Amino acid sequence: MNIQWYPGHMTKTKKIIIENLKIIDIVIELVDARAPLSSKNPDIDVFAPNKPKIILLNKADLADKNITRQWKAWYENQGAHVVEVNSIDGAGVNKVIQVSRDIMKDKIEADRKRGRINRPIRAMIVGIPNVGKSTFINKLSGKASAKTGDRPGVTKGKQWIKIRKGFELLDTPGILWPKFEDKNVALDLAFIGSIKDDILDVVTLSYKLIERLETIEPDALTNRYKIQIEDQDSPDIIFDKIARKRGFIIAGGEVDQLRTAQILLDEFRAGKLGNITIERPKDDN
Repeated sequence: MNIQWYPGHMTKTKKIIIENLKIIDIVIELVDARAPLSSKNPDIDVFAPNKPKIILLNKADLADKNITRQWKAWYENQGAHVVEVNSIDGAGVNKVIQVSRDIMKDKIEADRKRGRINRPIRAMIVGIPNVGKSTFINKLSGKASAKTGDRPGVTKGKQWIKIRKGFELLDTPGILWPKFEDKNVALDLAFIGSIKDDILDVVTLSYKLIERLETIEPDALTNRYKIQIEDQDSPDIIFDKIARKRGFIIAGGEVDQLRTAQILLDEFRAGKLGNITIERPKDDN
């Protein structure tokens, strides 16, 4: 699949991020715990090489817990602070405040000695589309401060949000990077819903997802859809078995491909196929 997506508003978002870096203390980046490297925007480290960073492994409830621990250790070895988060139920959310205070402890003390007692910690929150940034902000602030949705592209502009006394958050729209050098990165982002389905061939994407799942979680499809998969079955054959098992049949006895593809993608994204992480940390990354 050839996946390219860089709408005009992302150029604007890039400019917003660069212009506001000089007034913030910490960069908080949400990544999807199911694809922690593919969902991390490499441009952020280029924009802010010297800012302290907190990586939030969001949607940790949907990922494989053992692999999430491996990714946490991997990012910590890169010098980042890491927090596992479930923005829906709030697990790990409040820990972000404490980690931010720990990072800024020396600067807060230096400001106090200069008489600047009430200077808040200012953090910029960034992340690719549909990584759960707005849901995280709302859980952290305890109110509906940011718009949420289950499709990418909900947040449209920057906004300052006062989380609590001494901590302010600059929210920015989700941003992808202009070109995917690695086709697997593009596929990973499409699998988790960070690229809009309406610009994709979702049937081919679902074939690719089946192929990936058969490699990393071979029991996921048989357990969910109660089908028998033979060693020689290609992704399109497995797709056909899923469709017929679910009764997604149209005129002439053909399977409803679009409906089957969307169901498969939606159920994977919702965690109904199990706690699955689609990429593993590598020593050479």
